[in-house]
Amino acid sequence: MLEQEFIELYDKFKLNFYRNIFAGFTGREASLTATETFCVEVIHALKRPTVNKLAEFLDISQPNAAYKVASLVKKGYVVKEQSKEDKRVFYLDITEKFEKYYKFKNEYIYTVINRAKEEFTEDEVHQLENMLHRMSTEMMPEVSGFFNED
Repeated sequence: MLEQEFIELYDKFKLNFYRNIFAGFTGREASLTATETFCVEVIHALKRPTVNKLAEFLDISQPNAAYKVASLVKKGYVVKEQSKEDKRVFYLDITEKFEKYYKFKNEYIYTVINRAKEEFTEDEVHQLENMLHRMSTEMMPEVSGFFNED
């Protein structure tokens, strides 16, 4: 069944990521809490949101979002950049430290995609790409709407 296959695929990506993250903690403490990890990933996905936009997306209060952002700034995963047009507005951006984490996080995705490119025909890969694109852009309005707003 399609639903079960998709859930299983998603779970395997998550499990591989969790295993790699915990293996990376050997001999040192985790530098981000789970909540901070989710928060910085949302900041990255929203591409330079303001604290207000982050709070709106996460459906949390602005002070709560500001507290989480302050912690991420202190740990070096996020920077606040002042708008040139409106000095009252600050955009949140990720740092090189986050980029390293993000690359590590997505390694297995690239491994599986490369295997798919070797196993499937060019037409099958193209069909898969088109289906994933349509799912992302047309079938997820609850999330996609935040990517299209300014």
